[in-house]
Amino acid sequence: MPALPDSSEIFDVVIIGAGVVGCAMARRFALDGARVLVLEKAAEVLDGASKANSAILHTGFDAPPGSVEQKCIADGYREYLEIRESLGLPLLKTGAMVLAWDEAQLAQLLVLVAKAHKNGVADVAMLTRAEILVQEPHLSESVKGGFVVPGEYLIDPWASAHAYILQAMANGAELRRNCEVLSGRFDGVWRLNTSQGAVRAKQVINCAGLYGDVIDQRLLGSSDFKIKPRKGQFVVFDKPASKLARAVILPVPTKTTKGVVIFRTIFGNIAVGPTAEEQESRTDASTEAETLKELRRKGIEMLPGLADYEVTTTYAGLRPATEHHDYQISQRAAQNYITVGGIRSTGLSAALGVARHVAGLNARAGFSGKPLKKPVCPAPDRLSNYHPRDWESAGHGGIICHCELVTKREILAALNGPMPPTTLQGLKRRTRVCMGRCQGFYCTGPLATLTQGRLDPAIGEPDE
Repeated sequence: MPALPDSSEIFDVVIIGAGVVGCAMARRFALDGARVLVLEKAAEVLDGASKANSAILHTGFDAPPGSVEQKCIADGYREYLEIRESLGLPLLKTGAMVLAWDEAQLAQLLVLVAKAHKNGVADVAMLTRAEILVQEPHLSESVKGGFVVPGEYLIDPWASAHAYILQAMANGAELRRNCEVLSGRFDGVWRLNTSQGAVRAKQVINCAGLYGDVIDQRLLGSSDFKIKPRKGQFVVFDKPASKLARAVILPVPTKTTKGVVIFRTIFGNIAVGPTAEEQESRTDASTEAETLKELRRKGIEMLPGLADYEVTTTYAGLRPATEHHDYQISQRAAQNYITVGGIRSTGLSAALGVARHVAGLNARAGFSGKPLKKPVCPAPDRLSNYHPRDWESAGHGGIICHCELVTKREILAALNGPMPPTTLQGLKRRTRVCMGRCQGFYCTGPLATLTQGRLDPAIGEPDE
């Protein structure tokens, strides 16, 4: 039985939630010299809203000008480009096109271009219908017009967050999973009651995503917002379909959603989604057959060649929307408490910027250490089909998952690393094993042997 954590130690910063924002926050404060503890109630990081996203690195061209969201996306985008090589993170320079499919959408294009320029994305430019079809010849000829956003790129949906938290841990931060924050009080120092015992901290940062308002209620007695979960469903087509589109194909956005997008994944597939469905449940990420059929139909309507390819898989994610249009980042200075809420569909792009913004709020906080001049950079997960893979290097021990070309060495590296996955879903996000066309049909057997005694439930056992 593992020893209980020492409740007498005092951390500089406790971060609640290990989604992409919490992971980026841990990295930022660890590099700034803080003694950091991250508390995650799930068995794995990214088990909440962050596990399902479109993996697009957004420029923020269509964010509300002057908003916190727009600033954080711009800062996050810039920092990702600055640090990605040192952390071994992939980047696929695809660009994006915002396309109009009817006269009403066509009339909005110039307004959106003006907004992009106001947001500092100066290379956004109008395209004629003919120019669009030259660049994307597989598009439906019913397209009316559009504009190009050259700086929109594709990245890995999970490796970024894993790199952030792993770098934080390599530089002194701690992560406790299966550790839910139940209550707490502040008397000059925060005393948190968790499912793993007591924790003390000088500061608390609430990055609890879909449960952000719940944590505020538990610790402060009130919240300035209410999470209104918004489900987004996706369909993923087989890898050969990726030749049908070079750029990310974006629709003209509405007040509530960016709309249905067609995008290549960094893993070599092509995906269509998401939907935007309001719901009460914070956990129901199920997919619905009729909705998926409609998504497939919309994809084929825009990119007719998709009709010739099979759907490999489907998935859904929940976005922590609120009744407000902007991010809900607020500081209670008297209580050394910061809430980071309502980080909707742009969280992956904005995470580093959100962390930088919050670090600015705490610029005068006294940390145990000094900012790190030469932080440790951990080895990356190498999952991108468009970048060097582990199977291309000698001594990988054999390929376990042939659909996604996942090696034995990659699986063992994840299982024996500083943040070993304890569930199959966690291992999938670290390696992509079982996530290909056969959905684990062929690799489950050898994987069960390789992970024996490491995953709960074990492969082949039903979830409780």
